[in-house]
This record gives sequence, structure tokens and C-alpha cells, in this order.
Amino acid sequence: MPALKPIGHEERLSLVDHLDELRTRLIWCIVAFAISFGVCYWQNNRILDIVNKPVKDAQSVKDTGKVSNDPVDQSAIFQKRIGVLATSLGPVLKSVESSSMSAADKAAVTRAIEAARAVALATPTETGRRPITLGVTEPFLTTFKVASYAAILLVLPFLLFQMYAFILPAFTPRERKAVLPLLLMVPALFVMGVAFGYFVALPRAANFLLNFNKDNFDILLRAQDYYSFAVLFLGAIGILFQVPIGVLALTRLEIVSTKQLRKNRGYVVLGIAIVAAVATPTPDPVTMLVSMAPLLVLFELSILLAALLERRRAKEEALSAAEDDELDPTILS
Repeated sequence: MPALKPIGHEERLSLVDHLDELRTRLIWCIVAFAISFGVCYWQNNRILDIVNKPVKDAQSVKDTGKVSNDPVDQSAIFQKRIGVLATSLGPVLKSVESSSMSAADKAAVTRAIEAARAVALATPTETGRRPITLGVTEPFLTTFKVASYAAILLVLPFLLFQMYAFILPAFTPRERKAVLPLLLMVPALFVMGVAFGYFVALPRAANFLLNFNKDNFDILLRAQDYYSFAVLFLGAIGILFQVPIGVLALTRLEIVSTKQLRKNRGYVVLGIAIVAAVATPTPDPVTMLVSMAPLLVLFELSILLAALLERRRAKEEALSAAEDDELDPTILS
């Protein structure tokens, strides 16, 4: 199997050699995904706990003293209060017991104390909910799907490296110098977007959607629907974080300049707002604003980086022009 290193631009390969290289890289991608999937499926309980955390936090039952119209909340609060009652009832019953009681009364008090202790031990400590499954095969298939998504995310840097290594020989060294930083930024920004979506945007979206008008609905969340929503949501946030790549690509190709971007900043902000509203499948303005904030920061940072690259390129062109003037024979004569 050929070495997994990028081929030099000066090397000349036949079509068969290119196809052989592509096959080799695809085989390594499949092997890497299989290993990653094996690890993720082995740790599927931990991965499911991580993915379910926004739902459990959004639907956790809190006893605020108010009467809830949700029967699931009512049942959870009732069980919790029964546990509190049983915990406090044990010492009271113990103090009631005295030597003047008959043997039957002492036995009854002892049974009551044991029952109160058993109820206290059985009091549920987990008040959060988890997604439900309806089909016979749905638990297995859903777990398989979530493990696959996690494996793709875990092996993504390796997959992108193989893609880059295959297409980079088509670029000249100068083009590679300009393109390579952009290509390396894609996975980094995508991972940053997924992390931001999971820790910031997804909990807010889940809390809004799963508690919206909850007094009029018995909200039971199906696992398949939630995981599909979470993957699409996090993927959309990860793609939105590619804004700097688009800005740098447009400026490097000289389609637009940083001066034009600054001048039309208002239209860009409006465009980011529209994209954030479409990409985040939640109707609440809070989630949209939370998604917009990092995009605006990334846009401003990309303008600064593009301006820096423009000044650097202008200096290189001026230096190259000066060297050409020094070597011009008409000037020397």
C-alpha cells in the first residue's frame, strides 16, 4: 500500500496511479472510520448521556411549590414529596415507640419504620427525562446511528487530511501556500461551531422548544426525532462557522475587497441574521441572536485577517516589482 503522504506538485502520475492513490486513501478512511465507530459504539452509553444532557436539563422536574398541569411533572413531584415525607416520618415513629406499648403495637411501629426507610431509599433521584423509543428495533438502530455520527465527528480531521493530500498536488507551491491555511481552517472552525452549538445554542433551543406551552401538551420526545434534530442543528452551526473561509476566499480571489466589506457591513449583518434564522430550526429570537454573535465576531476577525493578507501581498508585489526593475536590462543600459 503506498505511503499516505501528499504527492509533490512536480511528480507526474498516470491516471491509473491517481486512481490507485484514491483507492488507498479511501481504504484508510474506511479503516479509520471503522476503528472510530468501534470505540464510539463501545462507549455508546457515555455518548448517549452527553447527547441527552440538553434534554434532561430542559425537562428536569423542579418542585417550586406551584401546581403543574403536566401529569409527568405531577407524578415526579408527588414521588419526591412522598420520599421527603418518609424520610422525616422514620425518626418520628421511632420516638413514638415506648416500653408501655404492647408487643403488637411495637411490631406495627417497627414495620412502619421499615416501610418509611424503604420508601426513603426508593425515592427517585433522577428528575430529568430521556428520549423515548417506540419500535422493537429502535433502541439498537438509534444507538447505531448516534455512534456513527460520533465516529464521523471523531475521524473528521483524518478524512479531511486525506482529501487535502489528494487535491493539494494540483496546486503550485505558491497556490498551495495560499490555499493550505484556508483548508486547515475548515475542520478547526467546524469543530468550534459544533462545540459552540452543543454548549451554548442547543441547550437554549431545547429549553425553549421542550417547555413551550407545556401546560397544554404531554411532551414526550422520541429519540429518533431528537437525535436527527441535534445532528442537523449542530451541523448547521458548524457550517455557519465557515464564514471566515468564505470571506478570505472572496478577498484572495479579488472578487471583493476588505474596503467593500467594511462599507457594506450592514448588509452582511442582515445576511448573517437571515442565515442564522434559517439554519437554526427554532423560532425563538434568543437562539438566533446567540447563533449570530459568534458569526459577527468571526466576520470581523476575517476582515482583519484579510486586510493583513492584502497588505502582505501588496508588499510582496512591490518587492517583486522592485527586483524586476533592478534586473531590467533597459534600466541597466
